[in-house]
Amino acid sequence: MKENEDKEIESEEVDENLEIEVEEEVELSPIEVLEEKVAELEDLRLRDLAEFENIKKRLEKEKMQSIAYAQESFAGDLLAVIDSLDNANATMDNLEEVNAEKIKEGIDLTVDQFKKIFEKHGIELVDVENGFDPNFHEAVMKVDSPEHSEGEVVQVLQKGYKIKDRLLRSAMVSIAK
Repeated sequence: MKENEDKEIESEEVDENLEIEVEEEVELSPIEVLEEKVAELEDLRLRDLAEFENIKKRLEKEKMQSIAYAQESFAGDLLAVIDSLDNANATMDNLEEVNAEKIKEGIDLTVDQFKKIFEKHGIELVDVENGFDPNFHEAVMKVDSPEHSEGEVVQVLQKGYKIKDRLLRSAMVSIAK
């Protein structure tokens, strides 16, 4: 019986403690309620800020990886061209007699490989047929030419290339005086 009385007394004490805690929550002043809400919002803001920083770091890492491996596809395609040049070089070592026609044919095939790879990756020649354009051409000299009007491209000294709309290298040209 004594045990039952002790348990009842303990139970009453626990119930009283719970009531006190509940009463304390109910009796918060408006300032205390607002302070709690501010604390909750500050915690939420800090969590959101941390999440934003993590996203920012992850995106920066992905960007750096993209930049680092951007040329991978292009470089892989160029391996076939370097293989062709290596084979041509090896063939030249084994020839007793140099056959200029065969060498020219091999060079032409290699240039065609380059052109196909460039086309595949959006690299194209700068147009010189439509006249001089200072955005895409670099005039390195002026020459007298009765067949051409002033400012017209007379000769291409070095081909220019662009990738999509962006200039990789301007075409070096001579223009008529």
